[in-house]
Amino acid sequence: MKKQKKYKIEEEMSKLNLTMYKRALKYIPELLDIAFNTFHNYRKMAIDAKADIPYGMVRKLEVFFGLKEGELANYTIDCKSLKEMVLAEIKGQNDQEEYKGDM
Repeated sequence: MKKQKKYKIEEEMSKLNLTMYKRALKYIPELLDIAFNTFHNYRKMAIDAKADIPYGMVRKLEVFFGLKEGELANYTIDCKSLKEMVLAEIKGQNDQEEYKGDM
């Protein structure tokens, strides 16, 4: 069973014709100022890998492939906003103070 990739780089590369694919293999590492092997590692990165691609490079790759922000990632980040977390903490503290006051 193939492991799911963290980013859709390989998927986007496979959409290119052979000429574009070969040129992309050469140009993308140069444009990102990284080694070819690093680009290869980015393409093969498993979804559960601790390693990650710097945000700026992900954005550049999205632009190179004509994708919108966030479309290259093969995962979503489930997280509450800072405001929601702070308000929940304040509410929790207020509930505790009310509970202590009932004793």
